[in-house]
Amino acid sequence: MKKYLLPLSLGIGLWLASNFAMAQAAPAATAAAPVAATVAVDATKPADAAKPAEATAAVAAPAAAAPAAAATAPAPVPNKGDTAWMTISTVLVLLMTIPGLALFYGGLVRSKNMLSVLMQVFVVTALIFVLWVIYGYTLAFTAGNPFFGSFDKLFLKGITPDSVAATFSKGVVIPELIFVAFQATFAAITCGLIVGSFAERAKFSAVLMFCVLWFTFSYLPMAHMVWYFDGPDAITDAASLDKVTAAAGWLWAKGALDFAGGTVVHINAAVAGLVGAYVIGKRVGYGKESMTPHSLTLTMVGAALLWVGWFGFNAGSNLEANGTAALAFINTLVAAAAATLAWITGEAMAKGKASMLGAASGAVSGLVAITPACGFVGPMGAIVIGLLAGFLCLWGVNGLKKLLGADDSLDVFGVHGVGGILGALLTGVFAAPSLGGTGIYDYVANKVNPDYSITGQVWIQLQGVLTTLVWSGVVAFVAYKLVDLVIGLRVPEEEEREGLDITSHGETAYSR
Repeated sequence: MKKYLLPLSLGIGLWLASNFAMAQAAPAATAAAPVAATVAVDATKPADAAKPAEATAAVAAPAAAAPAAAATAPAPVPNKGDTAWMTISTVLVLLMTIPGLALFYGGLVRSKNMLSVLMQVFVVTALIFVLWVIYGYTLAFTAGNPFFGSFDKLFLKGITPDSVAATFSKGVVIPELIFVAFQATFAAITCGLIVGSFAERAKFSAVLMFCVLWFTFSYLPMAHMVWYFDGPDAITDAASLDKVTAAAGWLWAKGALDFAGGTVVHINAAVAGLVGAYVIGKRVGYGKESMTPHSLTLTMVGAALLWVGWFGFNAGSNLEANGTAALAFINTLVAAAAATLAWITGEAMAKGKASMLGAASGAVSGLVAITPACGFVGPMGAIVIGLLAGFLCLWGVNGLKKLLGADDSLDVFGVHGVGGILGALLTGVFAAPSLGGTGIYDYVANKVNPDYSITGQVWIQLQGVLTTLVWSGVVAFVAYKLVDLVIGLRVPEEEEREGLDITSHGETAYSR
């Protein structure tokens, strides 16, 4: 037994010593933790980045750091549920674009141009993603002036995995990198939508050059004007609200409501597309030859993917996984359904038959119209918006299209322009609490403002619509003309007749 006593005694002694050391070290680690967390959050802000030496000193002197940590409220950190929801929403919006929008458009063109449309949507998406992280994000979502942000985050400078972005709730943040990615998908699908207006006749290189110009001078300022402000945490009283409003985007400061992109995405893209249809001109044989969709099956698949992805587009725009996200979710569901029923009803009344193309187009029109309103209106308001969108957009792709006289190949303006305008204006109506809406939140009083004027809000919404129409129209016209001068907008007639799949890309969608 004696030979075991010495090792046993040593073991017991080591165990007691280690436990005693851990007990002595525990208070120090506990005191240092809040300081380390604060340093990590502060380090994400280039203007007031924490100094490593200070952090080291704070950890080395826990007794001195503890009172300071207790006196300073801990900086908010992202919630894992919100982060997961925003990651999923970003993927859903990407699903809307490729493959959703690409297949929806691809099925609507003639078979000889199928790949050209897929290629344009696919490559435009890739192009905008790269431009977004280089300079797009900083110009849209940093403080600058009422129309553009600054270059403070050029190349995503200063943004790390620990950087946070504000949401619409005080004290709630999400990782800034996922906010960057989420907004990148919005920019990409907006540029992709434009492709449908001049499908089957534009040069591939011209499409890319136009998108660079239009993205820079139309999408970015519109996103900044409508969505940028310093975040709710910066608003504590009337004076701070005035300061935040002065630094915000022009339309945000006016009080324009656009939950997920009625003006920024749909009207913006639709106007650019309509201008393109005028500037590029009509397709060869338009009005004389049959230009029916070559695959309504693919169009239906694309429309279904758009509908699924739109839940990320609308509910994700809340930036948090909470009740407002749920409201936007159900509104997206029922508005698209109501618009589908309205469109095919209108078709049946006018033509005697309801079509698959009508059902798909109706769903998209409802999704477009509910986009600006989805987080502000109640489900019954969403159904009314959907019903009106289905009937009005049906007229937009038939009666209005004839009045305009433009060859808007895939009816971008008839659906996204008309639906976007309708939704933006009706947001001002159905956001009223008296009609089941959420009203407007007052960040000073930290409650919904009891005073809501439908007339006043509709007027503000109209200002947003008119601003988008003019801004996008002017930028698009200048951009098309510049592209035409430099490389030309349109393919030669013989290439157009043969089809852009072969002449522009050397491939065919289907074996012959």
